[in-house]
Amino acid sequence: MIKIGISSCFMYPDPSRLVFGPKTLSYFENDMATYISQKGILPVLIPNLVDDLLMDILEEMDGFVFQGGTDLAPSSYGEEPIVPGKWLGDPVRDAYEFKIMDYAFKNEKPIFAICRGFQLLNVYLGGTLYQDIATQRPDAITHRDAQAYDSLRHELNLVPGELLHQIYGDKKAVVNTVHHQGINALGNNLTVLATSKEDGIIEAVEYSKAPSGKVLAVQWHPEFSFNSTDDILDSQLLYQAFLTHLTN
Repeated sequence: MIKIGISSCFMYPDPSRLVFGPKTLSYFENDMATYISQKGILPVLIPNLVDDLLMDILEEMDGFVFQGGTDLAPSSYGEEPIVPGKWLGDPVRDAYEFKIMDYAFKNEKPIFAICRGFQLLNVYLGGTLYQDIATQRPDAITHRDAQAYDSLRHELNLVPGELLHQIYGDKKAVVNTVHHQGINALGNNLTVLATSKEDGIIEAVEYSKAPSGKVLAVQWHPEFSFNSTDDILDSQLLYQAFLTHLTN
C-alpha cells in the first residue's frame, strides 16, 4: 500500500474538557480521513516525537499531507502580532510541521498541503501571511464565517495554462472558504495556480522546481467537498494529481 503521512492537529491540555482534559491530543478530522483513505492508500497520522523516532517514521512514508487547523505563529515568518494578544498561532505545531516539510523537500517526497498546510508551505519557502485578512485587506470578501463554515463559498480564477486550469478547464471554479489568514508575500519558487475571483487573494500554488503537481497546495478544504454533487470543484481530480507522483 501507498503510505501517506498526515501531519497532526494538536489539542492541548484543557481542564474544562471532560475527556483527556489534562492531556495533549494529536488528531485529524474525519473528512480528511475519508478523503485520503482510498483503495490502496494507508494514511498514517504522524505523532510529535523526538527527532530520531520521528525520522524513523518519516522514512517509511511515500508522501505527505499537511492538513488545516490553527494559525501559524507570526514569529514563524519573522513578524510580531499586528494586534497584541491576537492571532498568536501555534509555534509548537509550526516547529513540528517544519521538520516534516523539511524532510519531504530534502528527500523529494510528494506534498499535498491544505489550508494551514498551504500557508505553512509558503512560510517554509520564505513567504509571509496576512495575519488577519479582514484587518489587513479590508477590500477582501469574507473568507471565513464560523457559522456558515464550509458552506461559505466563492469563485476562483484559474491561471490559464497552469495545473489547475489543465485539470478543470474553463468550467466555473467554486470552492469552500474557511480561513481568515492567507498568503501575503509569495514564497520562493512558488507558482500561483489560482486566485479568489473577487479580491485576488492567492488560493493555490505549486513548487516550480518539482514536476507539476508533486508539491501542491490549496487554501480551501477539498476534503470537505469530497463526493459532493453540487457545483463545487471535484476534489477527487485534485487528489489524483497528487497521487500520480506516488504511483509512478
